[in-house]
Amino acid sequence: MRGLDESTDVLVRVGHTAGKQVKHGWQAFVNFAARDNVLEVALGLIIADAFTKVVTSFVSDIALPIVSLLPFLNRNMDQKFAVLSEGPRYANGEGYNTVKQAREDGALVLAWGMFVQNMLNFAGVSLTLFAVAHLYMLISQDKIIKPTVRCRYCRKFISVEVRSSTQYKSDGGIDCCLGFPLPQLLKLAGWKRRLAW
Repeated sequence: MRGLDESTDVLVRVGHTAGKQVKHGWQAFVNFAARDNVLEVALGLIIADAFTKVVTSFVSDIALPIVSLLPFLNRNMDQKFAVLSEGPRYANGEGYNTVKQAREDGALVLAWGMFVQNMLNFAGVSLTLFAVAHLYMLISQDKIIKPTVRCRYCRKFISVEVRSSTQYKSDGGIDCCLGFPLPQLLKLAGWKRRLAW
């Protein structure tokens, strides 16, 4: 039977090892979370979420009510729907005034107004982000929107600057996927002729 001293030694060793592992795990987490990239991404996500809410509110609360004033719409865009299969109260001649009413009655509805509203939200966010990116490029002279063209060899989109470089133009260009010039890659593969797309 082990004595009290042996048990204490085992507990001390286990505690010491566990402490090292916890400290190592915490240090790894701090190294990961404190990097510039992670902090920038987290900040960007928070700003993007707030930005999306502002644009969604603009589309839903300001733009769409004005569009809903058109004579052929005559109600809020998010309440435009088509009944595909009626519920029991629809047969009584009551009809449905809202999508919620129709769904509560068990009707199958095509809520096309909500879809249009979500598409307009998406377009609004996309165009606004594009405008912000262009404004940033004008102010900072940093190109974040880079023009691209298709590589004539691998058919992927590559930067215009890469395509106009002398290395790309010399003897068949470079292969964007594998890092080999295409003629050299074809020789390695045993091909005698060039591929043309």
